Amino acid sequence: MALLRPFLPHTSLSKPLPFSLLNPTPKRNPPPPPPSTKRTIAYLSQPHKPSPQLIQLKKQSTKCHAVIETEGGVSVDEKEGTREEDHPILLGPSSLEETRGERVVVDYDWTEEWYPLYLTQNVPDDAPLGLTVFDKQVVLYRDGDGKFQCYEDRCPHRLAKLSEGQLIDGRLECLYHGWQFEGEGKCVKIPQLPANAKIPRSACVKTYEVRESQGVVWVWMSRKTPPDLSKLPWFENFARPGFQDTSTTHELPYDHSILLENLMDPAHIPISHDRTDWTAKREDAQALLFEVTERTDRGFAGWWGKEKDQSMPNFLRFDAPCVLQNNRELVDKDGEKHYFTGLFLCRPSGQGKSMLIVRFGGTKRSPLAKLFPKWYFHQNASKVFEQDMGFLSSQNEVLMKEKVPTKELYLSLKSSDTWVAEYRKWMDKVGHGMPYHFGHSTISLPEVPAVVEHAPAGLVAGLSASSPAKGGIGTMHAPNLSNRYFRHVIHCKGCSSVVKAFQAWKKALFGMALALTALAILASGRQWKAFLLVSMTLCLAGVYACSSAIAMNTTNFIRTHRRL
Repeated sequence: MALLRPFLPHTSLSKPLPFSLLNPTPKRNPPPPPPSTKRTIAYLSQPHKPSPQLIQLKKQSTKCHAVIETEGGVSVDEKEGTREEDHPILLGPSSLEETRGERVVVDYDWTEEWYPLYLTQNVPDDAPLGLTVFDKQVVLYRDGDGKFQCYEDRCPHRLAKLSEGQLIDGRLECLYHGWQFEGEGKCVKIPQLPANAKIPRSACVKTYEVRESQGVVWVWMSRKTPPDLSKLPWFENFARPGFQDTSTTHELPYDHSILLENLMDPAHIPISHDRTDWTAKREDAQALLFEVTERTDRGFAGWWGKEKDQSMPNFLRFDAPCVLQNNRELVDKDGEKHYFTGLFLCRPSGQGKSMLIVRFGGTKRSPLAKLFPKWYFHQNASKVFEQDMGFLSSQNEVLMKEKVPTKELYLSLKSSDTWVAEYRKWMDKVGHGMPYHFGHSTISLPEVPAVVEHAPAGLVAGLSASSPAKGGIGTMHAPNLSNRYFRHVIHCKGCSSVVKAFQAWKKALFGMALALTALAILASGRQWKAFLLVSMTLCLAGVYACSSAIAMNTTNFIRTHRRL
């Protein structure tokens, strides 16, 4: 959200379309499931028993009186015992089923979905790539023909990770014993076999179907059901003439559901991302308007905007399993319509972890944005996620610890949390078909919960990443999700090459500065000494500039008001 401004011209796009004239961006959706796939469950009792700590907390909370300032300046004291639906500012039931204490359940299988694996442009040409979807580990690589292949990340011989292997003539080789695989997982070489022995059929590796679409590699996680191409996401704005986007990838230390609800929460942007770019300002924090126009078994959609503007020019759509887009249409002074999209593709990469592909773009870009290199916007995106990282990882910890649905933990406002509540209620319908889920009224925890470690932001994250106890080998290259280099740079060919280039220039300029210093000492003429010293100073200034650029790409954001 906060990164969309680089694509919005400051003067030419001054006439937003009226709300009544805007149409949602069309999308190819699969037909709704037949009515038989829906089941309505009536609650005869509370679906989940609150923990003793939560019961005690609720007893204590009845002593609290919330004071609300209304527009006329009158203070209203909310009395104890007031039910949630009696609060005019809190979100209540959104359907008749919820009002009656019923829950609609639909048939859902998380494996029968397309998941975003990687940006096509960042898939390595010379090495395999190890990735995860929930708890399933896969390996992605380009074969000799440049075609994407995706296998289970496990050698059938002794279970070594194939992603730790290498590519030889377009074949994927396990570096443990040298077994090689190609095509549909066929084993084509086993060095240890006798001369006349044939490779056993059982030596093949399990495969997954992948497709490349609009610059993203998608994987179909089911090996029982053929890929459903009608579910493969397609984004109309990205196919429009003249559409340009800035795309980044980020690995993050919290659950994908927490990431999604953060991305569909425009209310936090003025506060969390104050002055991060040209749009976010904390004095702009205000009540928002929301209108849900679509609810299906596969997601929801609607409009939103600022209450003070009394308009809703932004269209948000969430589609199963993990696609979120925020679209806007604007008309310039010449009457030409322009399209802008903030697209978020969130892949669950394990308990307490997620990987996000961010794509911001439009058919017209701000002239100011053309003055900055792409890596500047990439590091700015990293900064945005670091600003939220401490909050969201701690939220992840609370959900895992409390073990109750979000309805019993969240205090949701109509003027800020509508999309979050819609998402968690959608989880209630389909969560039973996922490895685990946190719903509005339901919850199912992982069978074997992982250890979720709080991911601090700023200086603490840097120290943690460089600590040997964390497996660190230095602040920049530490394999720790709190570290910007590990979270983004290694997943981005552009930023990786930029960092390497600045490092090379830094070494060269430092060497030149040493050489010029030595020559200045040996030089006899005053003019030569002055010339050499000035040149040395310029080289050191270049070293400083290169160091600053490297730091921008690899160092975590630190809030200046924090006591460190």
